[in-house]
Amino acid sequence: MNDIIEALDASVRSVCGKYGADDEALRRTDGWNPSLWSALESIGVTTLSVPEEYGGSGGDVVTAVAVLEVLGEYAAAVPFAETALLAGRLLAGCGVQVPPGPLAAIVAGPELQVQPTVGGVQMSGVARRVPWARAAEHLVVLAEDQVILLRRAEGLVAQGTNIAGEPRDDVAFDCTVPAERVYWLRGEPQRVLREQRLRTTLARAALIAGAARRALELTVAYAGEREQFGRPIKKFQAVQQHLAAMAGEVLLTKIAVEAAAVAVDTDSGAEVAVAAAKTVAGQAAGLVASLAHQIHGALGYTEEHPLRHSTTRLWAWRDEAGNEAACSAVLDQHVLAAGKGGLWPLISGAAYVPVPTKESR
Repeated sequence: MNDIIEALDASVRSVCGKYGADDEALRRTDGWNPSLWSALESIGVTTLSVPEEYGGSGGDVVTAVAVLEVLGEYAAAVPFAETALLAGRLLAGCGVQVPPGPLAAIVAGPELQVQPTVGGVQMSGVARRVPWARAAEHLVVLAEDQVILLRRAEGLVAQGTNIAGEPRDDVAFDCTVPAERVYWLRGEPQRVLREQRLRTTLARAALIAGAARRALELTVAYAGEREQFGRPIKKFQAVQQHLAAMAGEVLLTKIAVEAAAVAVDTDSGAEVAVAAAKTVAGQAAGLVASLAHQIHGALGYTEEHPLRHSTTRLWAWRDEAGNEAACSAVLDQHVLAAGKGGLWPLISGAAYVPVPTKESR
């Protein structure tokens, strides 16, 4: 951690400690935390990794991932990844100024049609389970070789949640977007789509790293307070083994996530690094949540206990943007593409062999 990231880490922790999880406040605001968002905006982190000439705060993916780890640790109910790493990056990639306020990012799927029309594009259909759509001031849609900027009111939001209670909304569109808010990609569309998916997966892995660390901290503290047979349960060898296993998974996840962030910044083996990081993070999410609840007993499942903020998010983020099976399949493809003798260079970073596409075969 360099001096800049260390200072940023301290600043984000400070505002999260002041404006972080408040269950009653989140219920009043449809599951997101506008006070925390405003505080993060005031210290200039909500557009990290977006170039300054397009209204961002600059910085790289490594820095943004460091912030995500802290936000995951505090179960922060804000769309940081969607604004900075995804939507903001798409707009900046088109040479467009990023508007103020929280953003949501959408990749147009088969249920969302975009057709050219006089003076713009016609949008119709539905985008499913869009993270934080209800909280966003603008929606940014990637549709093949175009990026479309919409006001939230131009879509009809049907609220949904993941198992942690975070917004995952369906958004229905039946509107015409004027040409001045439709932008052409500067890069090759498949490459932009690939990068968008990598960043989405990396963001969930980084959040898991933070939430797993928080679950470990809570469990270590509880094991030191809870007594059985006249001594704290942390004195029992079985509990110590559980805590050691959790600590190992937390450290492994952090290292894998930070290595993947470097790979995305340098565009060097990013697909392998991100798939490996999400696989490691998913496995850690399962083990850490399981052992944390085993040590806490029934107390950890209650609505009032803070452990649920971490473990429900671990379970939710584990399945989002590719679970272990999906990410392991990506790794399989790269191992096969590397061929005989290519495995060690692939996993050590000495060589990276892209998976052949249909066009290149």
